[in-house]
Amino acid sequence: MRAAVLHETGQDTLDVREDVTAVGFGPGTVRVRMRAAGLCHSDLSAMSGVLPQPAPFVPGHEGAGDVVEVGEGVTGVAPGDRVVLCWMAPCGRCAHCERGRGHLCVASLRRLGAPGFRLAEGDTEASGFYGTGAFAEEVVVAADAVIKVPADLPYEAAALIGCGVTTGIGAAVNTARVEPGATVAVIGAGGVGMATVQGARVCGAARITVVDPVASRRERAPAFGATEAIAPEELKAAAKGLPGGGFDYVFEAVGRAATVRAGYDAARRGGAVVVIGAGAQDDLAQFTMGELFFNEKRLLPSLYGGAPVARTIAMVVDLWRAGRIDLDGMITHRVGLADVNRAIEQMRSGEALRTVVTLG
Repeated sequence: MRAAVLHETGQDTLDVREDVTAVGFGPGTVRVRMRAAGLCHSDLSAMSGVLPQPAPFVPGHEGAGDVVEVGEGVTGVAPGDRVVLCWMAPCGRCAHCERGRGHLCVASLRRLGAPGFRLAEGDTEASGFYGTGAFAEEVVVAADAVIKVPADLPYEAAALIGCGVTTGIGAAVNTARVEPGATVAVIGAGGVGMATVQGARVCGAARITVVDPVASRRERAPAFGATEAIAPEELKAAAKGLPGGGFDYVFEAVGRAATVRAGYDAARRGGAVVVIGAGAQDDLAQFTMGELFFNEKRLLPSLYGGAPVARTIAMVVDLWRAGRIDLDGMITHRVGLADVNRAIEQMRSGEALRTVVTLG
């Protein structure tokens, strides 16, 4: 089968090959025929080494497809079911899962680097990014790494729900719990940022300001519920012009210390800064103890939607079915697997909001 492989961390492009086999099927696993995969910025971060993932590996974690076969002991899904991949699968048994915080479960990280694919040339083994590997025509994953979705949910929309949309909407609804009438700023107008905008709109925010240096991204923002879109250098003035001298909620969807700091400065006293972007371990955000104490601004990291993933995905599907969120509009480009490197270029340039890789 075909799959896109990164041979060494730091390479800019993927090697699309036809000699790859999905391996590891057995008890407790599921074989999935992939149909669509979204390119998320986290894939690029893994390629560059910002996020840890041993190479060689098959990127892609935002994917949807059909169950082909289930291993012994698997319950909850069956051949023919439509599923999305879950890159941070909860074990259901740890302290986080027992407290209803399964999105914080790290049990699946023990599978990081485990073989998921084999290349015929050299009989080389490769892993799937965070136990998935959506840039392949077929994957074998642990049963807890798939979540069943309705059969009428299009594959492309389902793929986006697997990560970016769930992360952004969940940050607004689950983590921040934005109140009706609130003022909101979203720093970063990529896929996660636009999902956050939609989540804030669903919550009833009165003012949603999108901040991004790329003009084409700012131009798209109103279609998803933004009331204004500004360049980063305009954020300070926009915040000062609000009652209280800042926004009620600032969402950072970039993953850099500098933008977290800008978000903190743009929040009002008593406001909240919600950190969604996946950043580097050595990128340190700095705050003084005095300002943390005196301003009482809340720092709220939000991982994978800030709640059990299956529950957030179900909520997002309900919002989509009710016509309250736009998933199709978030897909600005489509490519086949052979052109996955074009999708990478589109994301790096800011041309694409979300590019979907179609897999048949």
